[in-house]
Amino acid sequence: MSTRLYDEGLGKTAANFAALTPLMFIERTASVYPTRPAIVHGTLRRNWAQTYERARRLASALQARGIGVGDTVAVMLPNIPEMVEAHFGIPMLGAVLNTLNTRLDANTLAFMLNHGEAKAVLVDREFSAVMRDALSKVDHAPLVIDVDDSQYNGPGERIGETDYETLLDGGDPSFAWSPPSDEWNAICLNYTSGTTGNPKGVVYHHRGAYTNALSNILEWDMPKHAVYLWTLPMFHCNGWCFPWTVAARAGVNVCLRKVDAKAIFDLIRDERVTHYCGAPIVQNLLVNAPDDIKTGIAHRVHAMVAGAAPPATMIEGMERLGFELTHVYGLTEVYGPATVCAQQAEWQSLDIGERARLNARQGVRYHLQDAVSVRDPLTMERVPDDGETIGEIMFRGNIAMKGYLKNAAATEDAFRGGWFHTGDLAVSYPDGYVRIKDRSKDIIISGGENISSIEVEDVLYRHPAVLAVAVVAKPDARWGETPCAFVELKAGAAVTAADLIAHCKTHLAGFKVPRAIEFCELPKTSTGKIQKFELRKRAGSVNAIDG
Repeated sequence: MSTRLYDEGLGKTAANFAALTPLMFIERTASVYPTRPAIVHGTLRRNWAQTYERARRLASALQARGIGVGDTVAVMLPNIPEMVEAHFGIPMLGAVLNTLNTRLDANTLAFMLNHGEAKAVLVDREFSAVMRDALSKVDHAPLVIDVDDSQYNGPGERIGETDYETLLDGGDPSFAWSPPSDEWNAICLNYTSGTTGNPKGVVYHHRGAYTNALSNILEWDMPKHAVYLWTLPMFHCNGWCFPWTVAARAGVNVCLRKVDAKAIFDLIRDERVTHYCGAPIVQNLLVNAPDDIKTGIAHRVHAMVAGAAPPATMIEGMERLGFELTHVYGLTEVYGPATVCAQQAEWQSLDIGERARLNARQGVRYHLQDAVSVRDPLTMERVPDDGETIGEIMFRGNIAMKGYLKNAAATEDAFRGGWFHTGDLAVSYPDGYVRIKDRSKDIIISGGENISSIEVEDVLYRHPAVLAVAVVAKPDARWGETPCAFVELKAGAAVTAADLIAHCKTHLAGFKVPRAIEFCELPKTSTGKIQKFELRKRAGSVNAIDG
């Protein structure tokens, strides 16, 4: 039988093939549920028909200003309605959305604007000063558009040629946008943190954004008309693709300009929020908030956490709040989350410590991710599923970046052997779940022994006085390196370094116990991740503890 039997005369046509793009979600929702609420921001309320119309106006207006297919449009915005609209309006004309981290300095922002060749920039007034400085260092002159948010009354000035609402007034609400000619076309540009050297520009494609947006629904069993609170910055991996996920479910985007415990609990209560995402620091903020602001929430709330594995105290605290916690794992290069610690029914009968141990694992691949595997980075062989042999977590499938912009060498290295290399060291268990042991750069090698900083952090998190902790390597003349712990205490808590050392000795082998502890407020990124690279610089000056 000819291998061409099922090919001859059976090609792709407009009738039987369409490029995958998350832009189709808003078109369908605006058609099927036009009057359903889409946006909540203070007193502002917009439905899906209005939101779709505004996105089309944005696309039309930018096109009239000379923006076209493949052009970069950067945005310096918090979690406000205009940021939601940008996730649809900018790619509707084939342009590429570049969401800028609102906490970056002018030099880093200037690098991104230059490297991504931004032709237009949307700027919230709060960030006008740093953006004016950044734009002065850019070697071309992008169109600058001011955004005035009704919920902001702080300092700032207009620095653009026009403002957002004036721009939209000139746009066509019936703009006839077209899906991408190829689902491999770029939809977004996201820059990595760049802790060493310049940040890398991670390019997303329409297919990957579509795929991960749907995987979010499947992993969370997210229902129609879910009410999603924007605690997670939309500039971070495009909000883990949730702008498109919420549109697919005809849900509600509850915007939140700034993370604040009282504001979060008020919105959960008043808007009946059903879902939100956040780093461990956000979850800890809620768990440890004053009891008087937590009251009155009677409905089920689903929380998604990524970053460090959730300690037992966080899981227990979430259960007391009545929140259901889902642990996911990913990186910028895989559109945010790409694995989930899928909970098994039998876990519910276990004690909190055992549930925490199981939930601390990074888990299994997302529904629509092809594969996750723990492999030897040199031989590319899978490590045994024994929970002990350490390898590197690798991904393969549609939920993987297109590559690094203008960096073919880094792209080739990241994809060597046909897998995306995360740089995270992990083990695989007999049930197929994976668990991170450390970043390759965070493993502490003491006297020839490998120490997982995450393992030491897990133990410190079990102490009731500890709010947040980070463990890094401290240079040591005898051992080469020893663990050094930086600890942020809960409000009102009192504990000594000796107390924490004694606590660690009851749970860890002696060589894994920190030899130095410093109490401080931990430096964090805008997404709540602890900046270990900053702590490594300080570790050498932290005094060792005798005994």
